[in-house]
Amino acid sequence: MTTMLKKQVLKSKPITKVTFTLPDSIKAENAYLVGDFNNWDEKATPMKKQKVGTFAITLELEKGREFQFRYLVNGTEWHNDWHADRYVPNPFSGDNSVVTT
Repeated sequence: MTTMLKKQVLKSKPITKVTFTLPDSIKAENAYLVGDFNNWDEKATPMKKQKVGTFAITLELEKGREFQFRYLVNGTEWHNDWHADRYVPNPFSGDNSVVTT
């Protein structure tokens, strides 16, 4: 299984609900979603472990924007979402995932 992004546009508000899912193939004790939406705070957005072994979280993000993000697993491993809308280089010799709302 690969990482997934699921989007739901709300008609009543200028919001897109985005569900970020980390696959169970990444062996995680804990996982955090880190990105523009939380000022890259490594502890601000913990993901919840699902019964099937994946980690997931749903955020309400402003519609019509792009947000860079990555997954921080076990406090030391950075992972991209291979289903992201696109990727941009980051200053740490890697890429950030981008979700468009």
